[in-house]
Amino acid sequence: MKKIALLVTFVSCVLCQSAFAQQSTKDSTTINKINKESSAVAAVTQDSVIVPQLRKSPMAIAKYQSNAMYIKAVYGQPSKRGRVIFGELEPYGKVWRTGANEATEITFTKDVKIAGKSLKAGTYTLFTIPNRDKWTVIINSDLGQWGAYKYEKEKDLFSLDVPVTKPEYQYEAFTIEFEETRTGVDMELLWDTTRIAVPLTFAK
Repeated sequence: MKKIALLVTFVSCVLCQSAFAQQSTKDSTTINKINKESSAVAAVTQDSVIVPQLRKSPMAIAKYQSNAMYIKAVYGQPSKRGRVIFGELEPYGKVWRTGANEATEITFTKDVKIAGKSLKAGTYTLFTIPNRDKWTVIINSDLGQWGAYKYEKEKDLFSLDVPVTKPEYQYEAFTIEFEETRTGVDMELLWDTTRIAVPLTFAK
């Protein structure tokens, strides 16, 4: 009887070891499968990540509001930081985004006249071409542009020349402001010791 009991115990141990080995193999296979799937997901996730472009200059918004009109200009605001701005950092005679990062965009809630030229209510891109004595101001229909790298003259609605004047004081950061006039507002572009004023009048 003792021999039979010992034999039964031995067989039971062998079966337990075999079952444990089989379970370990299954667990190992499952773990390997999970690891492979995790690696694949990680690879896909890594490839799918969209890294936004870093903005070196902060975004700014200039607004004007009255009973007749609401105007909003959204622009990147670069700083002088001891540099020579116009003629060096921003070369004369070249199309400029009128700020930093994305090209400046301006929104009018009602029809407007810019230096006498009619413009329908809507949102437009504001490009400029700085020169020593005057700037060319460009209203363009192509929105969402980064810089002026893909500027297309064919998408200009119109352009106009505005004389350069000096502001009351030096502006460290590029700034857009709206100043009321008898007939509407002037949109002022100010940076360093340069100022231009674009006259805006509202349709009645």
